[in-house]
Amino acid sequence: MSGIGNDLRRVVRGRVFGDGEDGFDDARQPWNRAVQQRVSAVVQVADAADAAAVVRYAAGAGLAVTTRATGHSPSLAADGTVLVTTGALDDIDVDAATRMARVEAGVQWGPVLAAGAQHGLVGAVGSSPVVGVAGYTLGGGLGWFARSRGLAANAVRALEVVAADGNRARVTAESDPDLFWALRGGGGDFALVTALEFELFEAAGLYGGRVIWPATQTEAVIAAYRHATAEAAEGLSIWLTLMQFPPFPQIPEFLRGKSMVIVDMLAQGGVTAPLRWFDEIPGEVMDTRRPLGPTQIGDICMEPVDPSPSRVRGELLTEFTAAVSDSLLAAATPNGSVYPLALVQIRHLGGALTRPPADAGVAGGIEEPFLISMLGPAPSLDHVAAVLERREAIATELSLYSSGRKPFTYLDSGDTPANAFAPDALTRLQAIKNRVDLEGVFRSNFPVAPPVDDLDRAILDAPA
Repeated sequence: MSGIGNDLRRVVRGRVFGDGEDGFDDARQPWNRAVQQRVSAVVQVADAADAAAVVRYAAGAGLAVTTRATGHSPSLAADGTVLVTTGALDDIDVDAATRMARVEAGVQWGPVLAAGAQHGLVGAVGSSPVVGVAGYTLGGGLGWFARSRGLAANAVRALEVVAADGNRARVTAESDPDLFWALRGGGGDFALVTALEFELFEAAGLYGGRVIWPATQTEAVIAAYRHATAEAAEGLSIWLTLMQFPPFPQIPEFLRGKSMVIVDMLAQGGVTAPLRWFDEIPGEVMDTRRPLGPTQIGDICMEPVDPSPSRVRGELLTEFTAAVSDSLLAAATPNGSVYPLALVQIRHLGGALTRPPADAGVAGGIEEPFLISMLGPAPSLDHVAAVLERREAIATELSLYSSGRKPFTYLDSGDTPANAFAPDALTRLQAIKNRVDLEGVFRSNFPVAPPVDDLDRAILDAPA
Protein backbone atom coordinates (compact mmCIF):
# COMPACT_ATOMS: atom_id res chain seq x y z
CA MET A 1 0.00 0.00 0.00
CA SER A 2 1.16 3.53 -0.73
CA GLY A 3 2.67 5.39 2.22
CA ILE A 4 1.28 8.68 0.96
CA GLY A 5 -2.12 7.07 0.54
CA ASN A 6 -2.12 5.76 4.11
CA ASP A 7 -1.06 9.15 5.47
CA LEU A 8 -3.83 10.92 3.57
CA ARG A 9 -6.47 8.44 4.76
CA ARG A 10 -5.69 9.54 8.31
CA VAL A 11 -6.57 13.18 7.60
CA VAL A 12 -9.49 13.12 5.15
CA ARG A 13 -12.96 11.58 5.01
CA GLY A 14 -13.01 11.26 1.23
CA ARG A 15 -11.65 8.33 -0.72
CA VAL A 16 -7.88 8.08 -1.30
CA PHE A 17 -6.00 6.16 -3.98
CA GLY A 18 -2.25 5.74 -3.59
CA ASP A 19 0.05 4.92 -6.49
CA GLY A 20 -0.21 1.21 -7.22
CA GLU A 21 -3.43 0.67 -5.27
CA ASP A 22 -6.60 -0.74 -6.76
CA GLY A 23 -8.54 1.97 -8.55
CA PHE A 24 -5.60 4.38 -8.76
CA ASP A 25 -5.21 4.26 -12.53
CA ASP A 26 -8.89 4.97 -13.11
CA ALA A 27 -9.00 7.73 -10.50
CA ARG A 28 -6.02 9.62 -11.94
CA GLN A 29 -7.39 9.69 -15.50
CA PRO A 30 -8.52 13.11 -16.74
CA TRP A 31 -11.43 13.57 -19.17
CA ASN A 32 -8.93 14.11 -21.97
CA ARG A 33 -7.30 10.67 -22.09
CA ALA A 34 -4.44 11.85 -24.27
CA VAL A 35 -2.67 13.07 -21.14
CA GLN A 36 -1.20 10.47 -18.82
CA GLN A 37 -0.74 12.26 -15.50
CA ARG A 38 1.62 10.37 -13.18
CA VAL A 39 0.46 11.73 -9.84
CA SER A 40 1.56 10.35 -6.47
CA ALA A 41 -1.95 9.96 -5.03
CA VAL A 42 -5.57 10.90 -5.74
CA VAL A 43 -7.93 12.27 -3.11
CA GLN A 44 -11.65 12.50 -3.84
CA VAL A 45 -12.35 15.14 -1.21
CA ALA A 46 -15.67 15.00 0.61
CA ASP A 47 -15.92 18.74 1.28
CA ALA A 48 -13.92 21.95 1.68
CA ALA A 49 -12.59 20.79 5.06
CA ASP A 50 -11.15 17.72 3.36
CA ALA A 51 -9.52 19.96 0.75
CA ALA A 52 -7.91 22.01 3.51
CA ALA A 53 -6.62 18.86 5.19
CA VAL A 54 -4.98 17.69 1.96
CA VAL A 55 -3.26 21.05 1.51
CA ARG A 56 -1.95 21.03 5.09
CA TYR A 57 -0.62 17.50 4.61
CA ALA A 58 1.03 18.33 1.30
CA ALA A 59 2.63 21.50 2.66
CA GLY A 60 4.10 19.57 5.58
CA ALA A 61 5.31 16.72 3.37
CA GLY A 62 6.90 18.97 0.75
CA LEU A 63 4.44 17.89 -1.94
CA ALA A 64 2.46 19.90 -4.46
CA VAL A 65 -1.30 19.74 -4.99
CA THR A 66 -3.15 19.77 -8.30
CA THR A 67 -6.92 20.22 -8.47
CA ARG A 68 -9.29 18.66 -10.98
CA ALA A 69 -13.04 18.90 -11.40
CA THR A 70 -13.76 17.36 -14.81
CA GLY A 71 -10.26 17.25 -16.27
CA HIS A 72 -10.91 18.82 -19.67
CA SER A 73 -7.60 20.69 -19.86
CA PRO A 74 -4.98 18.53 -18.12
CA SER A 75 -1.24 18.70 -18.60
CA LEU A 76 1.91 16.89 -17.55
CA ALA A 77 2.63 19.55 -14.92
CA ALA A 78 0.56 17.45 -12.49
CA ASP A 79 3.15 14.66 -12.44
CA GLY A 80 4.27 13.84 -8.92
CA THR A 81 1.56 15.90 -7.24
CA VAL A 82 -1.32 14.92 -4.98
CA LEU A 83 -4.36 15.15 -7.24
CA VAL A 84 -7.46 16.53 -5.55
CA THR A 85 -10.71 15.77 -7.36
CA THR A 86 -13.68 17.90 -6.39
CA GLY A 87 -16.66 16.00 -7.79
CA ALA A 88 -18.30 15.74 -4.35
CA LEU A 89 -18.34 19.56 -4.02
CA ASP A 90 -21.60 19.87 -5.93
CA ASP A 91 -23.76 22.48 -4.18
CA ILE A 92 -25.49 25.14 -6.29
CA ASP A 93 -27.33 28.10 -4.79
CA VAL A 94 -29.06 30.65 -7.02
CA ASP A 95 -30.28 33.94 -5.53
CA ALA A 96 -32.79 35.23 -8.06
CA ALA A 97 -33.18 38.57 -6.27
CA THR A 98 -29.50 39.49 -6.60
CA ARG A 99 -28.92 37.43 -9.77
CA MET A 100 -26.01 35.67 -8.12
CA ALA A 101 -24.99 32.02 -8.01
CA ARG A 102 -22.74 30.24 -5.54
CA VAL A 103 -21.33 27.11 -7.18
CA GLU A 104 -18.95 24.62 -5.60
CA ALA A 105 -15.84 23.50 -7.43
CA GLY A 106 -17.09 20.12 -8.64
CA VAL A 107 -20.13 21.44 -10.48
CA GLN A 108 -20.52 21.17 -14.25
CA TRP A 109 -22.30 23.76 -16.39
CA GLY A 110 -25.33 21.58 -17.12
CA PRO A 111 -26.71 21.67 -13.55
CA VAL A 112 -25.98 25.41 -13.29
CA LEU A 113 -28.03 26.06 -16.43
CA ALA A 114 -30.87 24.00 -14.98
CA ALA A 115 -30.78 25.85 -11.66
CA GLY A 116 -30.68 29.26 -13.30
CA ALA A 117 -33.46 28.39 -15.76
CA GLN A 118 -35.93 28.07 -12.87
CA HIS A 119 -35.56 31.84 -12.43
CA GLY A 120 -35.09 32.82 -16.09
CA LEU A 121 -31.37 33.32 -15.54
CA VAL A 122 -28.21 32.01 -17.17
CA GLY A 123 -24.45 32.25 -16.66
CA ALA A 124 -21.61 32.87 -19.11
CA VAL A 125 -21.51 29.23 -20.21
CA GLY A 126 -19.18 27.62 -22.71
CA SER A 127 -20.15 25.14 -25.42
CA SER A 128 -20.46 21.93 -23.38
CA PRO A 129 -22.70 21.07 -20.41
CA VAL A 130 -20.09 18.69 -18.96
CA VAL A 131 -17.29 21.25 -18.62
CA GLY A 132 -16.53 22.19 -15.01
CA VAL A 133 -17.56 25.69 -13.97
CA ALA A 134 -14.47 26.25 -11.81
CA GLY A 135 -11.75 25.31 -14.29
CA TYR A 136 -13.50 27.07 -17.17
CA THR A 137 -13.93 30.26 -15.16
CA LEU A 138 -10.48 30.28 -13.55
CA GLY A 139 -9.05 30.06 -17.07
CA GLY A 140 -11.09 33.04 -18.28
CA GLY A 141 -14.22 31.41 -19.67
CA LEU A 142 -14.75 32.08 -23.38
CA GLY A 143 -18.21 30.92 -24.39
CA TRP A 144 -21.52 31.67 -26.05
CA PHE A 145 -22.17 34.95 -24.24
CA ALA A 146 -18.66 36.37 -24.52
CA ARG A 147 -19.65 38.89 -27.22
CA SER A 148 -22.42 40.33 -25.07
CA ARG A 149 -21.12 39.72 -21.52
CA GLY A 150 -17.34 39.34 -21.81
CA LEU A 151 -15.31 36.58 -20.21
CA ALA A 152 -16.91 34.49 -17.47
CA ALA A 153 -14.07 35.30 -15.07
CA ASN A 154 -15.12 38.94 -14.98
CA ALA A 155 -18.56 37.98 -13.63
CA VAL A 156 -16.98 36.46 -10.49
CA ARG A 157 -17.54 38.43 -7.29
CA ALA A 158 -15.98 36.10 -4.71
CA LEU A 159 -14.05 32.84 -4.43
CA GLU A 160 -13.84 30.46 -1.49
CA VAL A 161 -10.35 29.04 -1.32
CA VAL A 162 -7.87 27.01 0.67
CA ALA A 163 -4.61 28.92 0.98
CA ALA A 164 -1.12 27.38 0.89
CA ASP A 165 -1.05 27.15 4.70
CA GLY A 166 -4.28 25.11 4.69
CA ASN A 167 -6.46 27.92 5.98
CA ARG A 168 -9.77 28.66 4.30
CA ALA A 169 -10.68 32.15 3.12
CA ARG A 170 -13.14 34.10 1.00
CA VAL A 171 -11.34 36.18 -1.62
CA THR A 172 -12.92 39.36 -2.99
CA ALA A 173 -11.80 42.61 -4.58
CA GLU A 174 -11.77 44.12 -1.08
CA SER A 175 -10.10 41.31 0.87
CA ASP A 176 -7.15 40.70 -1.49
CA PRO A 177 -7.27 42.68 -4.75
CA ASP A 178 -4.14 41.08 -6.24
CA LEU A 179 -5.18 37.48 -5.55
CA PHE A 180 -8.73 38.24 -6.76
CA TRP A 181 -7.23 39.58 -10.00
CA ALA A 182 -4.97 36.53 -10.46
CA LEU A 183 -7.67 33.94 -9.82
CA ARG A 184 -9.95 35.41 -12.48
CA GLY A 185 -8.17 34.02 -15.51
CA GLY A 186 -4.78 32.93 -14.20
CA GLY A 187 -5.73 29.33 -13.44
CA GLY A 188 -5.37 27.29 -10.28
CA ASP A 189 -1.79 28.14 -9.38
CA PHE A 190 -2.53 30.37 -6.39
CA ALA A 191 -5.03 28.56 -4.14
CA LEU A 192 -7.37 25.60 -4.11
CA VAL A 193 -10.76 27.03 -5.05
CA THR A 194 -13.69 25.27 -3.40
CA ALA A 195 -16.53 27.57 -4.56
CA LEU A 196 -17.23 30.60 -6.74
CA GLU A 197 -19.84 33.34 -6.57
CA PHE A 198 -20.72 34.97 -9.88
CA GLU A 199 -23.32 37.10 -11.59
CA LEU A 200 -26.15 35.68 -13.69
CA PHE A 201 -28.25 37.51 -16.27
CA GLU A 202 -31.63 37.18 -17.97
CA ALA A 203 -31.96 34.42 -20.53
CA ALA A 204 -35.09 35.53 -22.40
CA GLY A 205 -35.41 35.40 -26.18
CA LEU A 206 -32.73 32.81 -26.92
CA TYR A 207 -32.62 31.35 -30.43
CA GLY A 208 -30.02 29.11 -31.98
CA GLY A 209 -28.88 25.75 -33.18
CA ARG A 210 -26.71 23.99 -35.74
CA VAL A 211 -26.86 23.83 -39.54
CA ILE A 212 -24.80 21.22 -41.39
CA TRP A 213 -23.96 21.10 -45.10
CA PRO A 214 -21.78 18.70 -47.13
CA ALA A 215 -18.19 19.88 -47.51
CA THR A 216 -18.92 20.71 -51.15
CA GLN A 217 -20.65 23.85 -49.83
CA THR A 218 -17.67 24.99 -47.75
CA GLU A 219 -16.77 28.03 -49.84
CA ALA A 220 -20.38 29.26 -49.94
CA VAL A 221 -20.79 28.78 -46.19
CA ILE A 222 -17.53 30.61 -45.42
CA ALA A 223 -18.56 33.53 -47.64
CA ALA A 224 -21.92 33.71 -45.84
CA TYR A 225 -20.10 33.50 -42.51
CA ARG A 226 -17.98 36.53 -43.35
CA HIS A 227 -21.10 38.53 -44.30
CA ALA A 228 -23.04 37.44 -41.22
CA THR A 229 -20.28 38.16 -38.72
CA ALA A 230 -19.69 41.59 -40.28
CA GLU A 231 -23.32 42.48 -39.50
CA ALA A 232 -23.74 40.61 -36.20
CA ALA A 233 -24.89 42.55 -33.15
CA GLU A 234 -23.22 41.71 -29.84
CA GLY A 235 -26.11 39.45 -28.88
CA LEU A 236 -25.35 37.09 -31.77
CA SER A 237 -22.52 34.55 -31.68
CA ILE A 238 -21.72 32.46 -34.77
CA TRP A 239 -19.14 29.69 -34.97
CA LEU A 240 -17.99 28.00 -38.20
CA THR A 241 -16.61 24.44 -38.15
CA LEU A 242 -14.95 22.25 -40.77
CA MET A 243 -15.66 18.75 -39.50
CA GLN A 244 -14.53 15.25 -40.32
CA PHE A 245 -17.01 12.90 -38.64
CA PRO A 246 -15.53 9.59 -37.51
CA PRO A 247 -16.82 6.30 -38.96
CA PHE A 248 -18.28 5.22 -35.62
CA PRO A 249 -21.60 3.36 -35.38
CA GLN A 250 -22.97 5.86 -32.85
CA ILE A 251 -22.72 8.63 -35.48
CA PRO A 252 -25.91 9.03 -37.58
CA GLU A 253 -25.49 7.31 -40.93
CA PHE A 254 -25.89 10.51 -42.96
CA LEU A 255 -22.86 11.98 -41.15
CA ARG A 256 -20.78 8.89 -40.46
CA GLY A 257 -17.28 9.14 -41.92
CA LYS A 258 -18.13 12.25 -43.95
CA SER A 259 -16.67 15.74 -44.27
CA MET A 260 -19.09 18.54 -43.44
CA VAL A 261 -19.17 22.28 -42.90
CA ILE A 262 -21.15 23.48 -39.89
CA VAL A 263 -22.49 26.75 -38.51
CA ASP A 264 -23.46 26.93 -34.82
CA MET A 265 -25.25 30.01 -33.53
CA LEU A 266 -26.87 31.56 -30.48
CA ALA A 267 -28.85 34.81 -30.55
CA GLN A 268 -30.34 36.85 -27.71
CA GLY A 269 -33.19 39.28 -27.95
CA GLY A 270 -34.12 38.71 -31.59
CA VAL A 271 -30.84 39.82 -33.24
CA THR A 272 -31.13 37.14 -35.91
CA ALA A 273 -31.17 39.17 -39.14
CA PRO A 274 -27.59 38.27 -40.22
CA LEU A 275 -28.55 34.59 -40.19
CA ARG A 276 -30.40 35.14 -43.48
CA TRP A 277 -27.05 34.75 -45.26
CA PHE A 278 -27.14 31.03 -44.47
CA ASP A 279 -30.74 30.56 -45.66
CA GLU A 280 -29.63 30.98 -49.27
CA ILE A 281 -27.26 28.00 -49.20
CA PRO A 282 -28.95 24.81 -50.42
CA GLY A 283 -28.29 21.21 -49.50
CA GLU A 284 -28.26 21.32 -45.70
CA VAL A 285 -28.45 17.86 -44.12
CA MET A 286 -29.39 19.12 -40.64
CA ASP A 287 -30.94 22.30 -39.26
CA THR A 288 -31.72 22.43 -35.52
CA ARG A 289 -32.36 26.20 -35.25
CA ARG A 290 -35.21 27.01 -32.89
CA PRO A 291 -36.12 29.04 -29.78
CA LEU A 292 -34.04 27.74 -26.89
CA GLY A 293 -34.26 27.57 -23.14
CA PRO A 294 -31.12 27.90 -20.99
CA THR A 295 -30.87 24.14 -20.49
CA GLN A 296 -30.66 23.59 -24.25
CA ILE A 297 -27.62 25.80 -24.84
CA GLY A 298 -25.27 22.88 -24.26
CA ASP A 299 -26.99 20.91 -27.03
CA ILE A 300 -26.13 23.34 -29.84
CA CYS A 301 -22.69 21.94 -30.71
CA MET A 302 -23.55 18.30 -29.98
CA GLU A 303 -20.17 17.81 -28.35
CA PRO A 304 -19.20 14.42 -26.90
CA VAL A 305 -19.78 14.01 -23.19
CA ASP A 306 -17.69 10.87 -22.67
CA PRO A 307 -13.91 10.90 -22.06
CA SER A 308 -11.66 10.54 -25.09
CA PRO A 309 -8.05 11.34 -26.11
CA SER A 310 -7.53 14.53 -28.12
CA ARG A 311 -5.13 17.39 -28.79
CA VAL A 312 -6.35 20.98 -29.05
CA ARG A 313 -4.64 24.14 -30.26
CA GLY A 314 -6.05 27.65 -30.37
CA GLU A 315 -4.82 30.83 -32.04
CA LEU A 316 -6.29 34.34 -32.00
CA LEU A 317 -6.74 35.86 -35.46
CA THR A 318 -6.56 39.54 -36.32
CA GLU A 319 -8.99 39.18 -39.25
CA PHE A 320 -10.99 36.66 -41.25
CA THR A 321 -11.05 38.03 -44.77
CA ALA A 322 -11.31 36.09 -48.04
CA ALA A 323 -7.52 35.88 -48.10
CA VAL A 324 -7.49 34.33 -44.62
CA SER A 325 -10.19 31.80 -45.45
CA ASP A 326 -8.40 30.85 -48.69
CA SER A 327 -5.19 30.25 -46.74
CA LEU A 328 -7.11 28.27 -44.13
CA LEU A 329 -8.70 25.96 -46.68
CA ALA A 330 -5.39 25.39 -48.46
CA ALA A 331 -3.69 24.29 -45.24
CA ALA A 332 -6.60 22.62 -43.42
CA THR A 333 -8.18 20.67 -46.30
CA PRO A 334 -5.41 19.79 -48.79
CA ASN A 335 -7.35 16.67 -49.79
CA GLY A 336 -10.84 18.01 -49.25
CA SER A 337 -10.97 17.06 -45.56
CA VAL A 338 -9.49 18.27 -42.27
CA TYR A 339 -8.46 14.66 -41.49
CA PRO A 340 -6.35 13.69 -39.46
CA LEU A 341 -7.94 16.47 -37.42
CA ALA A 342 -11.54 16.06 -36.29
CA LEU A 343 -12.39 19.72 -36.65
CA VAL A 344 -11.15 23.21 -37.36
CA GLN A 345 -13.38 25.90 -35.87
CA ILE A 346 -13.57 29.67 -36.26
CA ARG A 347 -15.32 31.59 -33.48
CA HIS A 348 -16.45 35.17 -33.93
CA LEU A 349 -15.31 37.25 -30.94
CA GLY A 350 -15.40 41.04 -30.57
CA GLY A 351 -18.17 42.95 -28.84
CA ALA A 352 -17.90 43.12 -25.05
CA LEU A 353 -14.64 41.17 -25.18
CA THR A 354 -12.95 44.32 -26.50
CA ARG A 355 -14.28 46.36 -23.54
CA PRO A 356 -13.18 44.60 -20.35
CA PRO A 357 -14.44 46.25 -17.16
CA ALA A 358 -12.08 48.41 -15.14
CA ASP A 359 -12.02 45.76 -12.40
CA ALA A 360 -11.37 42.82 -14.78
CA GLY A 361 -9.19 39.91 -13.77
CA VAL A 362 -5.94 38.97 -15.48
CA ALA A 363 -7.83 37.40 -18.40
CA GLY A 364 -9.11 40.93 -19.10
CA GLY A 365 -10.56 41.03 -22.59
CA ILE A 366 -9.66 39.96 -26.12
CA GLU A 367 -8.91 42.47 -28.87
CA GLU A 368 -8.66 39.96 -31.68
CA PRO A 369 -11.96 39.45 -33.57
CA PHE A 370 -11.66 35.71 -34.27
CA LEU A 371 -10.39 32.52 -32.65
CA ILE A 372 -9.34 29.41 -34.55
CA SER A 373 -9.24 26.10 -32.71
CA MET A 374 -7.99 22.79 -34.05
CA LEU A 375 -8.90 19.49 -32.42
CA GLY A 376 -7.52 16.12 -33.36
CA PRO A 377 -8.16 12.68 -31.87
CA ALA A 378 -5.16 11.03 -30.25
CA PRO A 379 -5.80 7.26 -30.34
CA SER A 380 -2.20 6.33 -31.21
CA LEU A 381 1.29 7.75 -31.48
CA ASP A 382 1.19 7.75 -35.28
CA HIS A 383 -2.10 9.63 -35.36
CA VAL A 384 -0.85 12.16 -32.81
CA ALA A 385 2.15 12.86 -35.03
CA ALA A 386 -0.14 13.43 -38.02
CA VAL A 387 -2.42 15.70 -35.96
CA LEU A 388 0.51 17.81 -34.80
CA GLU A 389 1.85 18.10 -38.34
CA ARG A 390 -1.49 19.31 -39.73
CA ARG A 391 -1.96 21.75 -36.84
CA GLU A 392 1.46 23.22 -37.45
CA ALA A 393 0.81 23.55 -41.18
CA ILE A 394 -2.39 25.50 -40.49
CA ALA A 395 -0.76 27.72 -37.87
CA THR A 396 2.17 28.46 -40.19
CA GLU A 397 -0.13 29.30 -43.10
CA LEU A 398 -2.12 31.70 -40.91
CA SER A 399 0.84 33.19 -39.06
CA LEU A 400 0.49 36.55 -40.86
CA TYR A 401 -3.04 36.81 -39.49
CA SER A 402 -2.36 35.55 -35.95
CA SER A 403 -1.53 37.80 -33.03
CA GLY A 404 0.60 35.08 -31.43
CA ARG A 405 -1.54 35.09 -28.29
CA LYS A 406 -3.73 32.20 -27.11
CA PRO A 407 -6.61 32.08 -24.62
CA PHE A 408 -5.41 30.42 -21.41
CA THR A 409 -7.84 27.50 -21.76
CA TYR A 410 -6.48 26.73 -25.23
CA LEU A 411 -2.91 26.11 -24.10
CA ASP A 412 -1.51 22.71 -25.02
CA SER A 413 1.62 20.68 -24.30
CA GLY A 414 4.70 22.84 -24.77
CA ASP A 415 2.79 26.08 -24.14
CA THR A 416 3.20 28.20 -21.03
CA PRO A 417 1.26 31.17 -19.61
CA ALA A 418 3.65 33.39 -21.58
CA ASN A 419 1.61 32.34 -24.63
CA ALA A 420 -1.56 33.71 -23.00
CA PHE A 421 -0.50 36.81 -21.05
CA ALA A 422 1.39 39.99 -21.78
CA PRO A 423 4.84 40.16 -20.12
CA ASP A 424 3.76 42.70 -17.47
CA ALA A 425 0.70 40.62 -16.55
CA LEU A 426 2.82 37.46 -16.27
CA THR A 427 5.34 39.27 -14.08
CA ARG A 428 2.53 40.38 -11.78
CA LEU A 429 1.13 36.84 -11.66
CA GLN A 430 4.54 35.48 -10.69
CA ALA A 431 4.87 38.08 -7.93
CA ILE A 432 1.47 37.11 -6.55
CA LYS A 433 2.41 33.43 -6.72
CA ASN A 434 5.56 34.15 -4.72
CA ARG A 435 3.55 36.05 -2.11
CA VAL A 436 0.75 33.54 -1.57
CA ASP A 437 2.58 30.27 -2.33
CA LEU A 438 6.32 30.71 -2.17
CA GLU A 439 6.92 26.98 -1.52
CA GLY A 440 4.87 25.88 -4.53
CA VAL A 441 2.15 23.95 -2.71
CA PHE A 442 -0.19 24.48 -5.66
CA ARG A 443 0.59 23.50 -9.22
CA SER A 444 -1.88 24.28 -11.97
CA ASN A 445 -1.94 22.66 -15.40
CA PHE A 446 0.07 25.61 -16.71
CA PRO A 447 2.04 27.08 -13.81
CA VAL A 448 2.92 30.77 -13.97
CA ALA A 449 6.45 29.80 -12.91
CA PRO A 450 6.65 26.27 -14.39
CA PRO A 451 9.13 23.59 -13.37
CA VAL A 452 11.94 23.49 -15.91
CA ASP A 453 12.03 19.73 -16.30
CA ASP A 454 8.86 18.13 -17.57
CA LEU A 455 6.43 20.59 -19.17
CA ASP A 456 7.78 19.69 -22.61
CA ARG A 457 7.72 15.94 -22.07
CA ALA A 458 5.63 14.03 -24.51
CA ILE A 459 1.96 13.29 -24.38
CA LEU A 460 1.35 9.56 -24.94
CA ASP A 461 5.12 9.23 -24.47
CA ALA A 462 5.82 10.71 -27.90
CA PRO A 463 7.53 13.99 -28.77
CA ALA A 464 5.08 16.90 -28.68
